[in-house]
Amino acid sequence: MKSDVLDADHTVDAYKGLSGVERAFRCMKTIDLKVRPIHHRRPHRVRAHVFMCMLGYYVEWHMRQALAPILFDDEDKELAKTLRESVVSPAKRSPKAEEKAQTKLNDRGEPVHSFRTLLQDLSTLTKNRVRIVGSAEGAEFDQVPELSPLQQRAFELLGVPLNC
Repeated sequence: MKSDVLDADHTVDAYKGLSGVERAFRCMKTIDLKVRPIHHRRPHRVRAHVFMCMLGYYVEWHMRQALAPILFDDEDKELAKTLRESVVSPAKRSPKAEEKAQTKLNDRGEPVHSFRTLLQDLSTLTKNRVRIVGSAEGAEFDQVPELSPLQQRAFELLGVPLNC
């Protein structure tokens, strides 16, 4: 048997992996990223558009990995894989993911969210540059909101320093 040929279990696993690709495409086009169709005719523009779509999904994938403790996402997919009787049987969640789904809380007692609701919460953040009209020196300052505990935790998990 050649090394570049998959056995039956790996073939089924690879086929089931296509659902991840379909989910990524759905995410890019409709659910989270909302990249609308753009009708390009020049090859370099088509490549650039596809590159931007894939880059957006790549960033989201990394965000989901980092934010898994506060999302409904399964943090231990390898354990979940070992809990299946066979590769043909339906996928199962890890016990930790099952507990998060039932209690709606993570192991720190924090509420868990879907990626969409977390993005909605983070989208409320603004940084406003305030300029005082009529001041002698043209005084300016940045006005930033106070972060909610969820927002603080999200930025902490992402490793994004906030200079507020």
